[in-house]
Amino acid sequence: VTRLKCGGFIFAIRLNHTMSDAFGLCRFLSTVGELACGAEIPSVLPVWQRHLLNARDLPHVSYKHREYDNIPSTNEALIPPDNMVQRSIFFGPAEISALRRRLSPHLRHCTTFELLTACIWRCRTIAISPDPNEEVRIMFTVNGRRLFNPPLPTGYYGNAFALPVAISTTGNLCKQSLDFALELVMKTKSEVTEEYIKSVADLMVIRGRPHFAVVRTYIVSDVRHSGLEDIDYGLGKAVYSGLAKGDVGVIPGLISFYVPFKNYKGERGILVPICLPENAMEVFVKEFQKMVKRDNDDIASGVARKSSFFIGDTGL
Repeated sequence: VTRLKCGGFIFAIRLNHTMSDAFGLCRFLSTVGELACGAEIPSVLPVWQRHLLNARDLPHVSYKHREYDNIPSTNEALIPPDNMVQRSIFFGPAEISALRRRLSPHLRHCTTFELLTACIWRCRTIAISPDPNEEVRIMFTVNGRRLFNPPLPTGYYGNAFALPVAISTTGNLCKQSLDFALELVMKTKSEVTEEYIKSVADLMVIRGRPHFAVVRTYIVSDVRHSGLEDIDYGLGKAVYSGLAKGDVGVIPGLISFYVPFKNYKGERGILVPICLPENAMEVFVKEFQKMVKRDNDDIASGVARKSSFFIGDTGL
């Protein structure tokens, strides 16, 4: 805990992912907040019951699960860890609206998560510029708690997410429009069901707990709905409840998180910390700016307002 002169404080925590996921962490911290505010018992009791996600008696892998492909690692396939820089991209209403206008009409119903994931994956791939014929991947977490029938208990705090992967060649992803990346993300996300998660559990038993592929892979995790920003330790809700920096994990730049955030204008939106080599970051910023720029019709009519996205040097 770091106490600030203004009377506030910074509460920093590390999570051991073998024990819990973001929702489980939030449940624990919510309980800490309740007890700090005078509660005698938690409003939701913790539930262990790890057997709920055990493999089946007769394990059966019913999906390809390419997130667990065994991909040989070479120096050319990995982002060099030297000279990495961090930026935080803010997606406010203007940026999200600009991205939707780039889509074909039949795709504009997509979720904000799907839209942002497609945009960042495409911009990042252009920035790091892999071989056009190589496969690149985007993985993302999908919460499985409500996919089960009946749903997992509210107090279940173990890992309960899938990590599906969308795959494309670099050439296709970079040359085609945002529609292409978005359709891949939407299709991949739609495949995650109760059966999909049970298939993952069975795969872990059959293949001896393989690690997910990291070669030419980027991972995003949306923690906007985890409940972290609603926790109150007795002094009110947090001003910020996300990652401290963008280079979390063993491999810098492998994963980014979508965090709820209010910018200096008071706009609520989504903050995405990103870590890339300096030269690649410059390209990423330019590609992102092109994606969210105002179109000619808006400029001519005076409807569009100045973009509110923020790209900072320190991660926040």
